[in-house]
Amino acid sequence: MRIMLRATVAMAAAVLLAPMLGSSAAAAPVASGPDGGAAGAQWAATHDGPQQYPNIHITWDVPITMSDGTVLKANIYRPADAASRPIDTHTPVLVNMTPYTKLASNLVDHMGSVPGISDAVSQLARDIDMTGTPLSGLTDLTKALGGGALRNFAVDRQLVKSGYVQVVVDVRGTGFSQGVWDMLRQREQQDTVEVIDWASRQAWSDGQVGMTGMSYSGINQLQAAEQHPPALKALFPVVPGSDLTQDVLMPGGGFGFNFIPLWMSLINATKWMPDVQSMVTGTFDQQWLHDRLSSPFTYLDVFLNAYTTPRIEDLDPRLQAMIRDGSPDRQAWLGDPAKVEVPTFVTGGWHDLFTYSESQIYNQIPLPAGQKQLLMGDTYHINSGSESGKPGLPPRLDVLQRAWFDKWLKGIDNGIDAYGPVTLRQQGGGWVTRDGFGESAPADQAAEYRRMYLSAAPSGTGGHSVHDGSLGPAADSSARLTVAPGLAGICSNDAGQATAGIIAIVNACGADSRIQESNGLTFTSAPVAAAVDVSGPIAVQLQTVQDAADGYWSVTVNDVAPDGQSRVLSSGQLMASLREIDDSLSSRSANGDYTDPRPYTSIENRRPTVPGEVTTLDIAVPAIEARLEPGHRLRVDVYAGNPPKGVPPLPMLIDTGLKPQHVQLDPNRPSFVNLPVRGNPGW
Repeated sequence: MRIMLRATVAMAAAVLLAPMLGSSAAAAPVASGPDGGAAGAQWAATHDGPQQYPNIHITWDVPITMSDGTVLKANIYRPADAASRPIDTHTPVLVNMTPYTKLASNLVDHMGSVPGISDAVSQLARDIDMTGTPLSGLTDLTKALGGGALRNFAVDRQLVKSGYVQVVVDVRGTGFSQGVWDMLRQREQQDTVEVIDWASRQAWSDGQVGMTGMSYSGINQLQAAEQHPPALKALFPVVPGSDLTQDVLMPGGGFGFNFIPLWMSLINATKWMPDVQSMVTGTFDQQWLHDRLSSPFTYLDVFLNAYTTPRIEDLDPRLQAMIRDGSPDRQAWLGDPAKVEVPTFVTGGWHDLFTYSESQIYNQIPLPAGQKQLLMGDTYHINSGSESGKPGLPPRLDVLQRAWFDKWLKGIDNGIDAYGPVTLRQQGGGWVTRDGFGESAPADQAAEYRRMYLSAAPSGTGGHSVHDGSLGPAADSSARLTVAPGLAGICSNDAGQATAGIIAIVNACGADSRIQESNGLTFTSAPVAAAVDVSGPIAVQLQTVQDAADGYWSVTVNDVAPDGQSRVLSSGQLMASLREIDDSLSSRSANGDYTDPRPYTSIENRRPTVPGEVTTLDIAVPAIEARLEPGHRLRVDVYAGNPPKGVPPLPMLIDTGLKPQHVQLDPNRPSFVNLPVRGNPGW
């Protein structure tokens, strides 16, 4: 009995002391499965248990002067002793560059740190379950509150107490920082590199810097890593993007009508929140006010110009720079993950704003598996981490982040490099681990690409749509099917995606496409005889006919359940005039068909269509990992437009005439989806 007690105490001590003593303290635990197995349990125990330091010391609004003289403001969170004095030990530093004001980060941090209340609220959020109700999407949102993402967005006090300094900085032109908001362009990217260098040289720093944060603060992590600042050693970006034009600005040519103005309005509103304390103490920053007055509503006027100017040549020069492929703006927003050389853990979601980029980021980073990781949930932008923290589910995001930084900034052999390396929530299935995904999948896990052809023959499942067509292994019919622009997309998965997941709270919009399909063409396969996985990027080739000089097309790939529910797996869109493909950035499957046809999305490559003539369109559909259970069907939906997610700028919209559009089905020139399938669907 005494021996067992000693062994138990020794094991507990090893778990608690390993983060403090480094890799020599204990052998790495074994990581296995989506939840990490024994290693995952230890990561959670390490993060949630007692930490090395009892308190946190915060220094507010620390000025950091950039090379052009602009002053950014930072809040610095340091480990502190029992008397709340900052420790003297040098520690790694975690930098978060945010446009949403560090004041917001501070409020979120304090709301999540109320003794006895915050933990109870988080647990209640995790326990709320509205599955089976019309608001079951609300469950994903509440569970996300307890999934660790808020700590990634703001400040993780447990992480700081374990021996890290966290620096939260307002990017220029936002929060309390001086300057004009540069929206992830070259000057802001240089700022990030300069902040990293500054952080590495402070008296409390050990010279090693990691970056944390989600969304915007995930994008600028990748941008910084591409420039190789010497002190930067690890990244943990949650829902980041890389090709921002294809992700949100102008995917396929449809301007981000829903998301862009909401996002710009949020940043422009919060950047006007003044530093009240400085006003009281007489230290108010007059340069801050001057900079705000010089650009009161940065970029919002550009958005308005897109929908009030009828001719392309008359568009605001700033807008023209956005929609020209070779402009400095576009070059700034097109990342190159192949330049990232530090360990990077990418977290995303199949319905996230940046889902087009997330798996590509993982595949393009030139590091061995383990030093790069990918975790994709069946989530939108605002509910990352909603499925986590329970047996069989991935660890919480804050737990994974702690383990990641402990490994790469402190050298603790905790087994995180053996996790995954690809951890995926199968749409229609459960969580799985893979050795790669898409183009990086090993041969025994790779999908086989095959064509499935659009046919006018009825499937018997889409009577609610404009036309009930079928999807099959042969091109077997000639027909011209017509679809007109409409507003049914207001209640759709794409609308949910474009609102970061808010609309998807309503099941009839996020989890069932039948409302939207009432204004679209549906092409549905026979039911699969056995479980089939669809794994990787998808491309749809349509033979189209426009009645005007342009057309706007949207496609979705859906899983149709035996009860008729039609759930979007992924979606893509393309302006017919912007159909020219940049083969240098595109990919093809072994059969020669595109898997990721990347359009130039540039007015310089615009080619108006000839009314009445057949025009071939190759439409990229972001990668997925999905399971079709026996009896389920695959469906391709085709729409004439995609409002409110995307609306073309006014000159292009005028060229469509909002006229009906046509799919021309012809066995000699077929329309098809190039589909990555693993298993035998029996088609």
